[in-house]
Amino acid sequence: MRARRLTGSLTCLVVLSLTAAGCGLSGGGGSGDGDATVGNCKVDKGNVGSGKLSGDIKGKITFQTTNLKKDFGGFFNGVIKDFEKANPGTSVKWIDDPGDNTFTQRNVADAQACTLPDVINLNAPTATPLTKSGFLLNLGAKDPSAAKPFVKTFWDASAMKDAKGASVHTVFPWYTGGVLLTYNTSMLKKAGIDPAKPPTTLFGLFADYEKVAKAGKGKFYATMANPVWRIPADWDQMNIKTLSADGKTATFADDPRTTEWVAWMAKLYKEGAMPKDSLSSNNDPSTPYSQGQVAYGSTNPSFVRFVKQNSPSVYAKTGVGQQPYDALGHASTGAPQYIGVASTSKNAPTALAFAKFLTNAQNQTAWCKDPNVVIFPTTSASLNDPFFQNATGDDPFAQSRKLVAEQLKTANPNQTNLSPAVQNAIVSQVQLAMQGKKSPEQAVKDAQAKANELLKQGS
Repeated sequence: MRARRLTGSLTCLVVLSLTAAGCGLSGGGGSGDGDATVGNCKVDKGNVGSGKLSGDIKGKITFQTTNLKKDFGGFFNGVIKDFEKANPGTSVKWIDDPGDNTFTQRNVADAQACTLPDVINLNAPTATPLTKSGFLLNLGAKDPSAAKPFVKTFWDASAMKDAKGASVHTVFPWYTGGVLLTYNTSMLKKAGIDPAKPPTTLFGLFADYEKVAKAGKGKFYATMANPVWRIPADWDQMNIKTLSADGKTATFADDPRTTEWVAWMAKLYKEGAMPKDSLSSNNDPSTPYSQGQVAYGSTNPSFVRFVKQNSPSVYAKTGVGQQPYDALGHASTGAPQYIGVASTSKNAPTALAFAKFLTNAQNQTAWCKDPNVVIFPTTSASLNDPFFQNATGDDPFAQSRKLVAEQLKTANPNQTNLSPAVQNAIVSQVQLAMQGKKSPEQAVKDAQAKANELLKQGS
């Protein structure tokens, strides 16, 4: 869920049936001529297996980002130009996906049709099924030095499960954001909440939501209702184990705090802390917050930029604070955005070279310094830059950057990667509890059972 807290990353409420049997790998290991298969796609034998990738850096590749061209066209066109200049004979075509709620579904369909872009910007919910199905290059195997530039916690957390349940690295961690509270200070004061003293636990935050509901009386709300924005992010922050260590079994029902969390969500929904029509809405809090309808905005630091640009009057009332550490005991950075290389690429050596160039320290540092965005790099060299360690200013935008810069010194990108199918199954049961159609206990029990059914099917 952290991934959905980052720019351009929207949750995909689709049920995918990507079984290992339907999307498996066959063929040799190591670079060289000859064909192998990934799903129904013929690929170069060097793209799969355990051997290091080799080959000339030349030819055309396609690079896909997620909702970045409008605001950052100049930067990425510059990166592409620099890469092509450094590697004569290469050509990079840039396309930009809108990042809507069919993102995962469309990219999985492209992969199955053997048309996945060569280099692709992914969130965790999309990278998970693509990794399981073998459609992304195993970077750890194909480039043994792949981990070297990245902060160890980011690299470790970017591992995904393959069809056999083994942890593999199929994506480079790219840009990341912190996780913080953004709130309308005027609304909080009306509810008797001190904006300067954010709660230290999620249940403490829920108690504040309850106060907002009483003060708002239907004129304004605390937050949006759809639990898809909180599962499994809240559970991660509470250190609830959503899945077993091997990722094959759901375990969240074993923790009594999960039922307590669902009971809180049901109570808040009933008491009017959330708009009734937002229970199944795919919209995050960004727009309703900027329109003065909810007291708490997105936990993504870049969200503050959105408010500044689109609603100056609300921006003037916006405060930022630390998201509760809760049982985890430390800040979370949120799941980074990722860069993957398609195993179906016809020019995999070129695609891999461009992915490394895009995510190197120099390019990460340069982009993260853009004054119009609050994002942070994942390379060690970048994070040592004084720009990230000495952030100043007292406006909400500057405070967001300063707060996250401080977080990154000790934060860990804890995240549970759920497939859209499993996440949707869990969310659906929680929604039933919030509507009063099931008890929290039964909803949690049924959610775990349904999640395990899907996990056994490989979904």
